[in-house]
Amino acid sequence: MPESEFQFRDGTLVCEDVDLSAVADRFGTPSYVYSKHAIVSRYRAYESALAGLRRRICYSVKANSNLSILDVLRAEGAGFDIVSGGELYRVLAAGGEASSVVFSGVGKTEGEIRFALQEEIHSFNCESLAEIETISRLAATLERTASIAIRVNPDVDAVTHPYISTGLREHKFGVDIATAEELYCYAAKLPAIVTEGVSCHIGSQLLTIDPLIEAADRIITLAERLRTRGLPIRHLDLGGGLGVPYRSSDPALSINALIDHIGPKIRALDLMLMLEPGRSVVAEAGVLLTRVLLTKQNGGKKFVVVDAAMNDLIRPALYQAHHEIVSVRQASGREHIQADVVGPICETGDFFARGRVIEAVEAGELLAIRTAGAYGFVLACNYNSRPRPCELLIDGSHISVAKRRESYEDLVRGESLSTIVHTDLETA
Repeated sequence: MPESEFQFRDGTLVCEDVDLSAVADRFGTPSYVYSKHAIVSRYRAYESALAGLRRRICYSVKANSNLSILDVLRAEGAGFDIVSGGELYRVLAAGGEASSVVFSGVGKTEGEIRFALQEEIHSFNCESLAEIETISRLAATLERTASIAIRVNPDVDAVTHPYISTGLREHKFGVDIATAEELYCYAAKLPAIVTEGVSCHIGSQLLTIDPLIEAADRIITLAERLRTRGLPIRHLDLGGGLGVPYRSSDPALSINALIDHIGPKIRALDLMLMLEPGRSVVAEAGVLLTRVLLTKQNGGKKFVVVDAAMNDLIRPALYQAHHEIVSVRQASGREHIQADVVGPICETGDFFARGRVIEAVEAGELLAIRTAGAYGFVLACNYNSRPRPCELLIDGSHISVAKRRESYEDLVRGESLSTIVHTDLETA
């Protein structure tokens, strides 16, 4: 899907109706800039594809958890997929209903489970026998009933980066599909538990629909078997994972092919279909603005040093991920160079591109790192004691500060020069 909300007008990159060079001048760099229209249109594409099915689209909060973005999606009617108590807190702070939340994740703490039960979330996606027994015990203590699905590992290769592939037996996620049926029957007998769903998620940034179709067929077959054994399976959760085209040569996938395949089966079983898109909703909706500090040459290698760094956007360093990098102001006839685009952090791994052909730039020029709306700010940190950037949400010609830029004072908030001695603890 093209990033239509980010276009060049009169030689300058704009987001919706806002000149990004003016944004950088006013708010500084580095800055994350998000398009509200892009987020809404991509969410509505899911709603359109699932029309006619009983459905619950739960935005995956881990992709981008800014309160402003959660509020935009809440207003669109989205539910939320969370993987921590902190994400549940964010959803509630954004005005989301706990009843719209599904809690996923391989390692939920007792405190997080208790919080979710007290708030009466929709359901848990469970990943082990131990977790199910813990939820049962805590729910019984709180006099609550927990609706659960078991995340089944269908042993399907997602054909994606190994760090974000989750559907094979060798991965830490889920329960082997070969043993899932018996685990369901055991869980159904536990107190305060209702086994109402079947769940799977095979990985992220999928650029072909075939693995999703294969996984869905296996999960639907399991749901049918569980129903014949008397379990009240009411929903099927296929997770998320739909990829986006970070490169112009990447395919632009649509969820429609999956729905065309499984829709009749879902309707025949009268199941509610749950999807948990994240990246495909927000990735193309964001850019990271950064300013060129200097250019240099070591031997035959050219470097463009910018004021953003791996602490602001770690995907290139962590995943060797590709992000298109463009000059915010175009100039006709400009020379092109091959260079590494790097940040100021004291790590050789601090780069946004290596050996990339880009327009020749000079100190002070503004660059936009594209497709940065997902797994950008949420993975940012303060390494090298660098304040994290601001986040801005653009709606037409209006700019909202979704998160202010951190200050040096923010860096040391919560720290102390004093030595706090706890005399009531045993010494080794």
